[in-house]
Amino acid sequence: MASKKDYYESLGVDKSASDDEIKSAFRKLAKKYHPDNKTTGDAEKFKEIGEAYQVLSDKNKRSQYDQFGSAAFDNGAGGFNGGGFDASGFDFGGMGLDDILNQMFGGGGGFSSSGFGGRERSTTRQTRGDDLEVTINLPFDDAVYGTETEFSVNIQDTCSECDGAGGFDKVTCPECGGRGRVVTTQRTLFGMFQSESACPRCHGTGYTFKTTCSNCGGDGIVKHSKSIKLRIPRGVENGDTLRLSGKGSAGPHGGSRGDIYIHIKVKDHEIYTRDGRDIIVTIPLTVSEAILGCKKDVPTVQGTIVADIPAGSQNGDKFRFRGKGIDDEKSGKKGDAYGIVSIIIPTKLDRHQKDLVKELNETTLDNSPEFKKYNKYTN
Repeated sequence: MASKKDYYESLGVDKSASDDEIKSAFRKLAKKYHPDNKTTGDAEKFKEIGEAYQVLSDKNKRSQYDQFGSAAFDNGAGGFNGGGFDASGFDFGGMGLDDILNQMFGGGGGFSSSGFGGRERSTTRQTRGDDLEVTINLPFDDAVYGTETEFSVNIQDTCSECDGAGGFDKVTCPECGGRGRVVTTQRTLFGMFQSESACPRCHGTGYTFKTTCSNCGGDGIVKHSKSIKLRIPRGVENGDTLRLSGKGSAGPHGGSRGDIYIHIKVKDHEIYTRDGRDIIVTIPLTVSEAILGCKKDVPTVQGTIVADIPAGSQNGDKFRFRGKGIDDEKSGKKGDAYGIVSIIIPTKLDRHQKDLVKELNETTLDNSPEFKKYNKYTN
């Protein structure tokens, strides 16, 4: 009579464990107990967790196990005692742990619904072309208002001689017989393992050519420099990345094109500083303009506006001009413009100007709260 087995306990997981938790637990234990591990290797324990994983990783088998326990697999109906998992006499040195895990979790094969000895089909996928990256330096105004530009890039393009086929006079591939797929069989710890992949000779197409194209060497692609036009949307920022989908290199043997990623670098402006959609500009004032107030022309990216500067304006005062910032095409919103007062002290005065300043200085100019606080400690 077969002894009862607790597969959840073997993997150290709860009965409510998710598929990812079961997979993670098996990976961890497989590394620990694999016979190649000289410190903690244990062949019997390794077989035990392998058996547990085969059941718990399969939805149907896990359901049967949860309902009937390990007895569900004791009658030879696809169960372990019926020959589905027999690792006796297996040469552990023939395959390393990484090889086993790669096959189990993504190395071109894996577990099928019929167990470890089954076959898993994988779909034929042509190789996608390379993605390309370029950097474009933009003047400040082009980034703000948008523009059209052109750049050159070294790209792999479809061969014009064979139209990307790679050769001439098509014939059925002798290696795969036109299927485009080949099956390989490998003996693993868990029994015979079959995997199916694209034919290496015809790259999954099912055919080859009597004559290989001399222009592309059979790949169907050639490398050359290409000019590409690009529209820059309004409001791009320094550090933004634009993507041209499907404009990158062509894939070999008819594979799809990659993408082009354009990294934007924006040059500094002479008077503007940018903060997202907002623009900051310094408003230079003379001493008399700051004292008496004035109307001042202020340039913004939306045109020049006339600002009312109140009397007594201080250095560093900030004025906000709504909607006069950057028109961001991506968000459909406009930023604001901010004017920062900078009072400019003249370094050169003629005689008349000096006399006026001296006359002004003879009046009381230190009656502001700031002077009063300061003078309290000097008198």
